[in-house]
Amino acid sequence: MGSIIAILLFSLSLIFCLLLKLSVVYALIIGYIIFISYGLIKGHNLIVLIKKSFEGVLTVKNILLVFILIGMITALWRASGTIAFIVYMGSKLISPSILILLTFLLCSILSVLIGTSLGTAATMGVICASIGKAMGVNPYYVGGAVLSGIYFGDRCSPMSTSALLITELTKTNLYTNIKLMIKTSIIPFIVTCLFYLFLGFKSKVSNISVDVTKIFKQNYNLNMLVIIPAILIVILSILKINVKKTMLISIVVSFIISMFIQKETIVSLIKYCIFGYNNSNQKLNLMMKGGGILSMVSVSLIVGISSSYSGIFRETRMLVSLKEYLKLFSKKTSNYFVIFLSSIVSGAIACNQSLGTILTNELCGELVEKQKMAIILENTVILLVGLIPWNIAMDVPLKAIGVGFMSGLFAFYLYFLPLWNLFLNFIKEKYKIKI
Repeated sequence: MGSIIAILLFSLSLIFCLLLKLSVVYALIIGYIIFISYGLIKGHNLIVLIKKSFEGVLTVKNILLVFILIGMITALWRASGTIAFIVYMGSKLISPSILILLTFLLCSILSVLIGTSLGTAATMGVICASIGKAMGVNPYYVGGAVLSGIYFGDRCSPMSTSALLITELTKTNLYTNIKLMIKTSIIPFIVTCLFYLFLGFKSKVSNISVDVTKIFKQNYNLNMLVIIPAILIVILSILKINVKKTMLISIVVSFIISMFIQKETIVSLIKYCIFGYNNSNQKLNLMMKGGGILSMVSVSLIVGISSSYSGIFRETRMLVSLKEYLKLFSKKTSNYFVIFLSSIVSGAIACNQSLGTILTNELCGELVEKQKMAIILENTVILLVGLIPWNIAMDVPLKAIGVGFMSGLFAFYLYFLPLWNLFLNFIKEKYKIKI
């Protein structure tokens, strides 16, 4: 009962911060105090609890490094003219009516190649959002398509860290999982494409692309060479080069192009890397301002603090009693439904995809056999966390492309796939048929 009270208190602090529009970081700090206090009440040593919480933070050090790279690449692609060039060409070649569908497909392809949702959002997502802005397409539609696309590959790419994490947690085969993931996603993928095509044809667009291209031509040297940083991302991804190395190479090349083609100073570029791209031309800033390492500070704190919980949970075994309640609930409903709900709660508490996945598996891992658990995790928590506004799975991509949380309403793939499989599971259990 104590563990349930602790989680409820933390949930209340989350709701309180959201209602008052305060940073989730405050709720996470309160949560840290609550969970440490729970451990002390249960007789655990304070030093041991703090040590275990730091061990939890160390598990996400690679994610924190990726955040730094995302901040730098989103700023330098703006400074180098990479985004400006692609937007300039894209606004001439791409019809606004197919942009939303194209955004989903391009982000899906790149996320399969590089295996990371955050890296895809920082590159292809930023480009598509910028083209959409230039065309006057509703930014929430484009933002939803970006979210859908980046998690298509994050879920089923052989290079995806989330796919590898689930393979490790469930002791299953990665390629068997991928085959099953593709099988369970065909209908949701097709329906998502149709919805984006419909949105594109029904969207009203502003005729502002002429002004935008004029601003870009006045402020950038739109030499063909400025596209190299983007081409490198694609080529190095196909060659299966590590995503961090790929991003770092693109950053270095962007830096060089900014210096020699856009005539930026080293001091200015370092400032952009830290504080984000900013230009004296206010019209250009409306399109291009953003990025920088500091834009990632808030999400880094969210990941760091929330990941410390995993060490505390492991040490205090506070999830053990919850598992028993979930087993009883699953007998009254269904295993899939319980895992579905648990993934939402875990994603809301964990504030990041990795910890949300670990918590869901910890709570529900005994409900079904390993292979089935692996696919259910891929069809629930991996996608559903992208619909939770304070979870970095949604927060970071939308910050990178500069679009608000309302985009989640149009991230069709993220809820079509879990709901489709929930429906199939209901049919299987009710009519005892194999689908």
